[in-house]
Amino acid sequence: MLYYVIKIAITTGLIVAISEIAKRSSFIGAVLASVPLVSVLAMLWLYVDTRDVVKVSALASSVFWLVLPSLALFISLPLLLKQGLNFYLSMSLSVGITVGCYWLMVTLLNHYGIKL
Repeated sequence: MLYYVIKIAITTGLIVAISEIAKRSSFIGAVLASVPLVSVLAMLWLYVDTRDVVKVSALASSVFWLVLPSLALFISLPLLLKQGLNFYLSMSLSVGITVGCYWLMVTLLNHYGIKL
């Protein structure tokens, strides 16, 4: 149980730290947020828990393919906000667009025989 509390504390601590840093510097916050900390932590925790490099490799490959559709959020959100849409509406629409892009990517990958 203590192990899970430590994992949660480290993971959430990083997210809180990045959001606090971003309040002071958008650039530094963006650099920290763009580094795949969550993915690295997930791979680290998966390896520590299982010692299975095949699972870690599969996770890394899946993350690679799914980074591409996640970029839709970072394109659509600023565009919608610049159009004057409310933040929550812009965020909701951006998340919806991103979900659609994920669906499209998974569909395309399945079509070409790439299983995630």
